[in-house]
Amino acid sequence: MSFSLQRSLQTSLKSSWTILKLIVPIYILADILFYYNLLSYITFIFKPLVALLGLPQETALSIVSGLFLNLYAAIAFAAPLGLSPKEWTVLAVFLGIAHALIVETEIMKRLGISRVYSILLRLCAGLLVGGLTSKLPQSWFSNELSQEAMVPSHPLYHSLSDLLQNSLYESLSLSLKVILLVTTLIFVLDFIKSLHMIEKHSQKVNSGFSILVGVILGITYGAGILIAEYEKGILQKREILFIGTYLMICHAIIEDTLLFVIFGANLWIMVGLRLTFATLIAYLVLKYTKIT
Repeated sequence: MSFSLQRSLQTSLKSSWTILKLIVPIYILADILFYYNLLSYITFIFKPLVALLGLPQETALSIVSGLFLNLYAAIAFAAPLGLSPKEWTVLAVFLGIAHALIVETEIMKRLGISRVYSILLRLCAGLLVGGLTSKLPQSWFSNELSQEAMVPSHPLYHSLSDLLQNSLYESLSLSLKVILLVTTLIFVLDFIKSLHMIEKHSQKVNSGFSILVGVILGITYGAGILIAEYEKGILQKREILFIGTYLMICHAIIEDTLLFVIFGANLWIMVGLRLTFATLIAYLVLKYTKIT
């Protein structure tokens, strides 16, 4: 596949429209719920979940939307809450592991990995690594970059019209930042996909290469390389289980991570923990399962 500027531009325009449709209305909705103090009435049922992560109760809607939809929806709900760099990092680690469960679980199912295993693995790993992140020293999250990127505390509005006006401006500003980031990544990742090395190795199944592609480009592309070979019965189930387990915990590490860095989340903690636990958990699963 050769690199096509036009194709990348079309993809970025579609993504931009999707981002606008998600972030603007959800951001405004979150602001309205916060303004009328309704979040506590909606999110109380998720209090045990957010407590495990050491996050404010108000982040529940962000977590739920991330679990079932995608990271853009999660960010739109979280952006008005004025989270600290540490809280953004915890949220990023959890949702980086456990997001878009419906769609990505179906991708894993095509590789023969059960839906129950996929969902339980990602939820448990997300809670484990996210909970661990919340226990790290506060000083690890305080730096010039995070302080500059951090969203300020939720402002006080004098009227609903004042809120709507400011919320629209803030949501469009956030959308622009995300669109610029995603557009840049689309062009970069499309270029990477067009490289001869990627095309050459995608024709030859290789566990290490599939993991590398999935970690960089995402679970769809990494698993996509393997699906045809799995359906032909060429790959062993142990190989599939190892790769699938690794990618469910650590995938799309560039795009997913940078989306949260915008708000001051710690890049190195996010990347380091996901890579470490993906390796550890995948190794343990492979070691203690009897699948051949």
